[in-house]
Amino acid sequence: MSGAEVVATLLGLLGVGLMVRQHVWAWPVGIVQVIVSAWVFWHSRLYSDVVLQGIFLVLQAYGWWVWTRGRPGAGEALPVTRLGIRAGARYAAAGLLATAAWGEGMRRLTDAALPHADAFILVFSVLAQGLQARKRLESWLGWIAVNVVAVGVYGARGLLLFAGLYAVFLGLAVVGYRTWRRAEVRP
Repeated sequence: MSGAEVVATLLGLLGVGLMVRQHVWAWPVGIVQVIVSAWVFWHSRLYSDVVLQGIFLVLQAYGWWVWTRGRPGAGEALPVTRLGIRAGARYAAAGLLATAAWGEGMRRLTDAALPHADAFILVFSVLAQGLQARKRLESWLGWIAVNVVAVGVYGARGLLLFAGLYAVFLGLAVVGYRTWRRAEVRP
């Protein structure tokens, strides 16, 4: 356990707690957290997670921008909405294909630890984060899946604080889903 892992863990808890509450400061806290996490993952040879942190950096900035703009022309906060069953199925299928391709590439081309499971974390985190930036309810279902896999991967790599963090994230994802479901704007 390193000091960087401790800092990233604390920032992660703060950021997700703010996200559950739909607080805009979740995004800048997340930006700092992903920078610190990238350092930790690099030293643990979880290269897909390093790539993920770079993507998160961009998505965190995007989410912050979208949430501060609200609905174009409306001047209101962005509402929580659903993605829908068909679109959700397309996201899941694309995610599974991308996971298989990225994981196989990492297995063949690097010395990555747990390349396919790490690829799942990468791909489905990107999908969930993108949906979260648009305040889609299904984003939390993606986070639930990611957190289950991440607990096992990080535990297996000896990142016990991160494994614990993602176990807490799993509980927060369930709370986030319930909270956002109550706030959902239905057509």
